Amino acid sequence: MARLNRRNFLQSSAALGSLLASGIGRPARAAAERVDAPVVDRVVIREITDNQHNIFLKPLERPGLTVQRIGFPAAPQGKTLESEWGLALHIESTKGSESRRYLLDYGFTTDVYLNNLELMKIDPAAVDAMILSHGHFDHWGGLIGFLEARREHMRKDLRLYTGGEDDFCHRVSRNPDGSFSDFGVLDRHKLKALNVEPVLSEVPAVIEGHAFTTGVIPRTSLEHVLPNTWVEYGIKEGVGCDTNAYMNHHFSAEELSGKPQPDQHWHEHATCFRLGDRGLVVISSCGHAGIVNTLNRAREVSGVEKIYALVGGFHLAPAPDDYLRQVMAELNKFDLEHVMPMHCSGQNFVDLAAKEMPEKLVLCGTGSSFTFTA
Repeated sequence: MARLNRRNFLQSSAALGSLLASGIGRPARAAAERVDAPVVDRVVIREITDNQHNIFLKPLERPGLTVQRIGFPAAPQGKTLESEWGLALHIESTKGSESRRYLLDYGFTTDVYLNNLELMKIDPAAVDAMILSHGHFDHWGGLIGFLEARREHMRKDLRLYTGGEDDFCHRVSRNPDGSFSDFGVLDRHKLKALNVEPVLSEVPAVIEGHAFTTGVIPRTSLEHVLPNTWVEYGIKEGVGCDTNAYMNHHFSAEELSGKPQPDQHWHEHATCFRLGDRGLVVISSCGHAGIVNTLNRAREVSGVEKIYALVGGFHLAPAPDDYLRQVMAELNKFDLEHVMPMHCSGQNFVDLAAKEMPEKLVLCGTGSSFTFTA
């Protein structure tokens, strides 16, 4: 199994401009290990797509947090929000009179994504930047079709921030009989044709002056990657991931052979906001690297100890009970104020959180809107 060389990987530099100039298909090698995390006054996270849409979920008011829900948004017209396996979020942040808008992940299919964007009245033309958490199809499946339908109405200098080259690997699912089924590969040539610039940053990056990413998440806690997809390294017929474009990653001969390997999601990253004096809002779309590792990394790169809210997918649905309880015990040490499980977090996690941290648990679903205020 390949491992990150953290000694060489975590190198400091003040030249964030080098990141933005990194160009399509080239990793950003000269950004800082730590970031000066911008302070924002307000963050609104809206679930465009999640696994389910529960019309009976109630609005909620807690200190610093307002939750709103959408039931049947357009029933007389025969339309309603649709849900599917995957995750897609819209984020708006405010700092003084300045606002920024982001799209983070794009669900499984274009049809569902476009349908929900319309019903939630989200305007792609107002989007300042796009972010992709990792290379799973259920997080980028709606992306290319969405861009083909809406790109001409969006800002010209549009960037897609990724955690690195690994997002472009070809992924497969392993069947019970040992054979493999295609799970897709994100084609960067299609992004280029649509005038979208992928920014490949294995190190933390500030996005549009409000958000910051964790960069690659070191595996330092008790957590390990739970079973998911397999990955094929290399370029085939012009698509895939170039092992030479990984910053300081050492591949085994077996990995370089092109045979499917258990997916480690080396370049998955989280998106974070520093919310006034409350602390960090950390958005982990899937958390394959471990949700405790993710929170530790957000602290490390920002220098902010307090984690105010943990939002997104935690990939604990396949966790054995003893492992789940160990992770929960570690989460309790962070003194989180809001825990908001989505997508792959698992009903097992929701049930345990309802017992262990009922005052912190916030249920999520397609059409939910979460407003955090400093």
